[in-house]
Amino acid sequence: MKDKRILYVSSEVVPYLPETEISSMSFEAPKMVNKQGGQIRIFMPRYGNINERRHQLHEVIRLSGINLVINDLDMPLIIKVASIPKERIQVYFIDNEEYFKRKATLTDEDGKLFKDNDERAIFFAKGVIETVKKLNWSPDIIHVNGWMASLLPLYLKEFYKNEPLFTQSKIVTSVYNQSFDGTLDKNMIKKVRFDNIEEDAIKVLESPSYNNIMKVAIDHSDALIKGSQEIPEELNAYLEASNKPVLEYFSPEEFVEPYTEFYNTKVLN
Repeated sequence: MKDKRILYVSSEVVPYLPETEISSMSFEAPKMVNKQGGQIRIFMPRYGNINERRHQLHEVIRLSGINLVINDLDMPLIIKVASIPKERIQVYFIDNEEYFKRKATLTDEDGKLFKDNDERAIFFAKGVIETVKKLNWSPDIIHVNGWMASLLPLYLKEFYKNEPLFTQSKIVTSVYNQSFDGTLDKNMIKKVRFDNIEEDAIKVLESPSYNNIMKVAIDHSDALIKGSQEIPEELNAYLEASNKPVLEYFSPEEFVEPYTEFYNTKVLN
């Protein structure tokens, strides 16, 4: 992967959030590429339960300060950055007072999904893309992990389809078993449609369940990875029917070779 540029966009990353399949792979995969001489950037949301002082986050003024329009509202984008100790890996955090101030990630203290998780996902996708544009950094591969990040492929292929920085970028999405009960806000499809995204591309978001949100990500990705040993049967079938390169599940102990080969032979070719 020498000199290849890979952008990792994840809903969670170790050591900033507790260890899960997603947060671990969102650290291990970039670490692998880093060791192989590739260039990487990692983006994640700046949830309010991330300890800024302990992890030494600081705001990047030159990248902050633009407003993103979400469902006809102007939302200020704040960018923070930190380095993963010992790894020389930089992580960029997408922040906004309204969406990410609360001291939790995706659910309240009763375990209920936040009502605005759909808007947070839209804000995160647009925030990542706008920041990468400001960095003027054109990735060879964009690797997406976790449902909070899963609108990124849609926005890249639809809303930002004429953005020259990404014309050569290949999108990989890892599909995990980390789902949620019920659906996100029923008006999610209207909020996405507000960005002039064709109805055909998002019809399944009339019912924004975990499976349907991931289907939209699968539809707009170039290649796919099974991030969990078992994923929902419906998504398994959807992956098989996608006619796209799909890498089977590999554990954190054995993923290095298969991921490297997949990136090189199936994604970049």
